[in-house]
Amino acid sequence: MATVPGFPAWAGAGAANVACFAGSFFFTTAAGMQLALSNRSDRVEWYSAAVQLAGTLMFNLSTGAAVWAHAVGAERRYVWAPDATGSLAFLLSGALAMVAVTATAGLIDLRSRDWLAGAINMIGCVAFAVSAVAAFVRKTGVTADERLVNLGTFLGALCFLAGALVLLPRADRPG
Repeated sequence: MATVPGFPAWAGAGAANVACFAGSFFFTTAAGMQLALSNRSDRVEWYSAAVQLAGTLMFNLSTGAAVWAHAVGAERRYVWAPDATGSLAFLLSGALAMVAVTATAGLIDLRSRDWLAGAINMIGCVAFAVSAVAAFVRKTGVTADERLVNLGTFLGALCFLAGALVLLPRADRPG
């Protein structure tokens, strides 16, 4: 909700930052669950989940620091740097996930729910990376492109949600 287009302007940066910080714990919980449920015998899958969890922890740090960091140096060090590092972790995690999925589903298999979820999540990882680049804090203290930050984060989160929904078990159809 915090990055829905128009919300930060309506609620203010402080409220948006607090909402992002609160939401980051759900994000990290989901990544922890994914790591716990990952197939340890498939090392690529496990590494993907572990790197994703590390990225979410960086996101926790970044969103928490955004609540209190109000000097340019602190914003760059404690908000932007962990955000950018976490986004790089997401890209690596997404790439590893696609390697794991293509090993079983093939290079492109639009009928495979695992492949679709991996591809949708990879798009989300790219959206988060775009958001991180746009979040760079200039010497003036102004974010490079606040709208792109919020849009990239919002679209990335939607992709992660869509990827999870694709993997939900389907109800059995009556015969």
